[in-house]
Amino acid sequence: MSSPLRAGACALPGSPLDQARAGLDACVHCGFCLPACPTYLALEDENDSPRGRLVLMGALLDGRIAPDDETLEHIDQCLGCRGCETACPSGVPYGHLLEATRATIIAARPLDWKARMVLAVFARAWLLRPALAAARGVRALGLAKFAARVMPQRIAMPAAMLAATARPRDASREHSVSSHDRGTASLLTGCVMEGLFTPLNRATERVLAEHGWSMAPVPDQRCCGALHAHAGDADVARTLARANIEAFEQTGDAAIVMNSAGCGAMCREYGHLLADDPEWAERAAKFSARVRDIHEMLAGVVSAAAPVRAGARGAQSLVAWDAPCHLQHAQRITAPPLVVLQSIPGITLVPLPDSDQCCGSAGIFSLVQPEVSARVLAAKLTRIEESGAGIIATANPGCLMQVGGGLLLAGSRVVARHPVELLDSHRPTPEDSQAPASR
Repeated sequence: MSSPLRAGACALPGSPLDQARAGLDACVHCGFCLPACPTYLALEDENDSPRGRLVLMGALLDGRIAPDDETLEHIDQCLGCRGCETACPSGVPYGHLLEATRATIIAARPLDWKARMVLAVFARAWLLRPALAAARGVRALGLAKFAARVMPQRIAMPAAMLAATARPRDASREHSVSSHDRGTASLLTGCVMEGLFTPLNRATERVLAEHGWSMAPVPDQRCCGALHAHAGDADVARTLARANIEAFEQTGDAAIVMNSAGCGAMCREYGHLLADDPEWAERAAKFSARVRDIHEMLAGVVSAAAPVRAGARGAQSLVAWDAPCHLQHAQRITAPPLVVLQSIPGITLVPLPDSDQCCGSAGIFSLVQPEVSARVLAAKLTRIEESGAGIIATANPGCLMQVGGGLLLAGSRVVARHPVELLDSHRPTPEDSQAPASR
């Protein structure tokens, strides 16, 4: 049976989209994806829906539109949140198709200069380190928060996103040490996570160690390549993937832990990314099989009856979970974060309406498509206000920055935090462990 999305012979033989065409053929044009798509809901244009974009991909593949056609701006306006994959009854691999399409048209439709600059920096450690150091300096001097208050929106939002990466100071104190031996784990420290959310990475390492894992550092790791793959720069994504595979092979069979949903989704797909590389395909598949999200690691070992840390506030903090798209839709991890949050004393989980919808971050999307990103974020901020929560928990650096920056610009007192931060800040001390468990 012929695909309803393609009309003739392939006009782009051998292209990334041609190689992914089987996924395109799976679409039956049912439309179940429409209400799951944040850009369709925000823009009310079917060209900006998954179904509409799949039609454009089919037209591109059979030559009805050219790779430089202006209608492909609707491909540019896709967040890549993959919410449509969760809703699709036919199993269309939309994320792979989107990346293949962008890789096919990138020569004819060059990326925005800002995107090219960001991707160039993230691909080169010697540029990335000073860039992130400079960002930390701007944040520490209070310039980011100041710019967020006084500058026009196109500058205020990026400034607010940077300001939102600041973490509260955590006074040093002694903590209990686990008697369990759960094996060895290595943390993918990431680019933005290590550069701007350094305390969060250290909290991740502490929490893992205190629940029985021995931590093995991986000094030669690189950017995971997610930004490049999503933008269509597959060659650089593969180069970065190979570097990470080689670096983490030094830790044997240790679990490769992710506290960033976007990095986790990318690293789980190294096997797909390098499937056609005879030298690296098997190594990539083995790497991907070792990847574990931090919530998966902790869900089976955290205690729902953990004692409250001394000095923890007596009143319950209202927390809403805003699941990152690449955690719930790409990795299909939904229950473990809730288990972790429910184990934390001193918080009460409240529902967040439309928590399955994207916040509008999507890697560099908020930089290159700021108007669409802002419209998607506005819906998220409305739902956060409706929830009544004082803390929004999410598990991706882009989401923490996007939601945190939006809340800051809105003058809200709500803060965005990673579940691991909340767990770490409520850890029991040795003195607490002698107290009766709170119920």
